[in-house]
Amino acid sequence: MDNKETEFAQIVKEHKNTIYTVCYMFSKDSDEVADLFQEVLINLWRGFEKFRGESSVSTWVWRVSFNTCITFERKKKRQATVPLTIDIDLFEDSDEDTRQIRKLYSRIHRLKPFDRAIVLLWLDNLSYEEFGAIVGISVKNVSVRLYRIKEELKRMSND
Repeated sequence: MDNKETEFAQIVKEHKNTIYTVCYMFSKDSDEVADLFQEVLINLWRGFEKFRGESSVSTWVWRVSFNTCITFERKKKRQATVPLTIDIDLFEDSDEDTRQIRKLYSRIHRLKPFDRAIVLLWLDNLSYEEFGAIVGISVKNVSVRLYRIKEELKRMSND
């Protein structure tokens, strides 16, 4: 492996949880999440030589992951599909914490993709400056949008 490949592999290793988190927020299907992850890796590799370090590597990975998932979401909406489902969850965990987490994620999945990304960044404890750099809006706009999103989540009916 040359230096470029080694450096890229290290970036992926350090940021794979971020990539998976973003992918998971755009799909609950494990095969689709794996496909999204692969697509993000392809896009990161394609953009690796062009990355000039004007933002942190973390911000760049977030942005590529987010944009890849948004593009995927748009393509998916244009295609008519019939999902295959199983009516039983063999790994069902019924404690109260798990139910609350599932309820939260269910509500987050009902948000628009851009709002979903902002919540995801907030849950990852990033600063408003980092939010803005990743999604391309001002810090003030991040604050306003996050407030509105939280209010929308509160208004959503129970699942």
